[in-house]
Amino acid sequence: MRPMKYIAALAALAITFSLGAFAKNSNSGKFDLTYPARIGSTVLQPGHYEAEWTGSDNALQISILQHGKTVATAQGQLKQLPEKAPYTSVTMKKVSDNKQQVDEIDFGSRTEALVIAGA
Repeated sequence: MRPMKYIAALAALAITFSLGAFAKNSNSGKFDLTYPARIGSTVLQPGHYEAEWTGSDNALQISILQHGKTVATAQGQLKQLPEKAPYTSVTMKKVSDNKQQVDEIDFGSRTEALVIAGA
């Protein structure tokens, strides 16, 4: 009977630790750019990106990654949306040199948006 208890305990631990591997990082989100756009001082080409951020909601350090490598950094803040965004969207605006700059990223099925400073 004792070996069964050990096996059951090990199985429970294995399940508990494996669930952490599937947990979603709430401080990151994926998005796509369909046009060249500036984030911080970097102009990003169209493609698939991931935003990761650290810090307090009003003073975030944002890293933009592509293929696991940081390609741009910026400051920003989190904005609470009144309801979950139905899909991921990127809002851009023109800046002085007539280029597009990322202003806000709404992540699908989340109630928070990432606002990029300086846009």
